[in-house]
Amino acid sequence: MTEPVAWTVAVLALAVALFAAWHLWRDEAFSNALFYAVAVLEVALVALLVGGSVALARTDRDVDGVLFVSYLITQVVIPPVAVLWGIAEKSRWGTGVVVVAMLTTAVLCARLHGIWENTVV
Repeated sequence: MTEPVAWTVAVLALAVALFAAWHLWRDEAFSNALFYAVAVLEVALVALLVGGSVALARTDRDVDGVLFVSYLITQVVIPPVAVLWGIAEKSRWGTGVVVVAMLTTAVLCARLHGIWENTVV
C-alpha cells in the first residue's frame, strides 16, 4: 500500500465530511448528492480493501496483518452504516452522523498507513 493511495482516500473522506458539514450547516436533510458522494468514497474504500489485502499477502514487511485487515474492513463498513442512519434520522443530526463517520474514516485511513509503515504502536 503506497502513501499516495492512503492519503488520497483520506482526503476524499475529508471532502465528503466537508460536504456533509455544509448540509448540516444549511440545516438540510440527507440528500441524493450526499448519497452519491459517500458512494464514491465507498468504491474507493472497497478498492483499498482489495489492494491492501493483496499488498499484505505479497509483502515482506513486518505488518500486523490482523490489525491491518481489521482497519480495512472497518473502513468499508462505516460509510454504509452512516448513510442508513442519516437517511433514517430526518433531522439535521442524521447528516451530523455522516460528518462524524467521514471524519472517522479519514482518521482510520491515516492510521492504516501508519500500521503499514509500522509506525503505529
